[in-house]
Amino acid sequence: MAGKKTFRVGRVRGDLRGKVWYLIYHEEGVRHRPRVGPSHEEAKQLAAQIHAQLEAGATAALSFESLTIEELRSRWLDHNEQVLRSSLQTINRYRTATDHLLRFIRQSRGAGTTSGLKTMHAEQFVRYLRTVQVAPNGHPNSQKRPLLDKGIKYILQGCRTLFHFAIKRRYLSAYAENPFSALELDRMPVETVRPVTIFSSDDERRFLEACDDWQFPLFLTLMLTGMRPGELCQLLLPDDLDLQNAIVHVRNKPELGWQVKTRNERSIPLIRPLVEILTIMLAGRQSGQVFVRRTFLPRIREEHDGKASNMNDLVRRANARLAEARLVNNQELSRAKKQSIIRTVWRDLGVLKTDRIRNEFIRLTKQIGCPAMTAPKALRHLFATCLQEGNVDPLIRCELMGHSISTHQSASHGLGMTATYTQTRLETKRTQLEAAMDNRPATIFARQWIESRSSC
Repeated sequence: MAGKKTFRVGRVRGDLRGKVWYLIYHEEGVRHRPRVGPSHEEAKQLAAQIHAQLEAGATAALSFESLTIEELRSRWLDHNEQVLRSSLQTINRYRTATDHLLRFIRQSRGAGTTSGLKTMHAEQFVRYLRTVQVAPNGHPNSQKRPLLDKGIKYILQGCRTLFHFAIKRRYLSAYAENPFSALELDRMPVETVRPVTIFSSDDERRFLEACDDWQFPLFLTLMLTGMRPGELCQLLLPDDLDLQNAIVHVRNKPELGWQVKTRNERSIPLIRPLVEILTIMLAGRQSGQVFVRRTFLPRIREEHDGKASNMNDLVRRANARLAEARLVNNQELSRAKKQSIIRTVWRDLGVLKTDRIRNEFIRLTKQIGCPAMTAPKALRHLFATCLQEGNVDPLIRCELMGHSISTHQSASHGLGMTATYTQTRLETKRTQLEAAMDNRPATIFARQWIESRSSC
């Protein structure tokens, strides 16, 4: 027995090559040849286990399909697209993050397969990322800078998730470990990060004073509701904005290709000065987009008065255009293509793009001497800060901001399962929100703006 260099256990053959035993078997027409080790007994035991699994129709313990990293990335993105149904923005972020890994592999000319990528390659990849120069806003003509620590960490987390997927789908050998898990990403410090700054009371007032009649209601709404710019762009009349009851509803619109970032719909009470300013801005308009492009304003009454442009009507328009596109292409449309077609419905309505909000915000902050503030998201940070300073209940703050709360997260805030059971009344939110916003510079300026309009 000791001198034999081969053995067979049912459908599995063992071969000795040098001092190492290999097992050979076929599974679903695919030949496998895993390496076992120098022990003859261990090889026979494992061969018996694999034979039993093959006979029972189960996947063999050592079977795996080695892919190139590019093939693995393609299957992972498809899984997020077709199975998990992740948002297109999330999938694009995953694609961008793993693009760095593909570029690294092409440059290093090695470790191009799932089985070939080891921990040492993951460490080399981190060093590579420290040398990468990127354009902050993605524009090719922008001045490039090194990746920030937070960006590097996100890329590595994405790669770690990619290889978790590989392990679950058996694209790695049974004993292989995730090469990115050994990096201990949770211990990686974030030192180079863009600081979050918010307006002072004087800056807040000067910002609103610098706004023109188109900018003023838009940025005041962001200041006094804490909405994300993307949420503001998707508001529809009369479905989302109820001025009579002083409420704005932030709702998912999957039929129109848009969803809230966290999928959590919410209703935000509107304080009285904001209601009055929005009423003046809308000038009696009862349907269509709440905030529209600047160039769209002169035509908005002529084109939309008397026309139905509520949620149901827009869905009908979108479905009609999708049906027409299917006939032209003679096949089912991808999600990206569907979203591109649905965008034309929003475009015809005068939809405002988040890039336009950002550009207008940057123009105003430069004008008031705050050029470092380049993201309208700062207004959302300012809203959250005002709620904190106004002693608004933590659960109500979370609901007004539209953050998702898991039981684990709520427990860390001392709420535990209570947060899951608690249903906050809208009037409670309104009372606390009005108390927090009452003496805010934006609210005071809004009242003065209304009075100046009334006296004219």
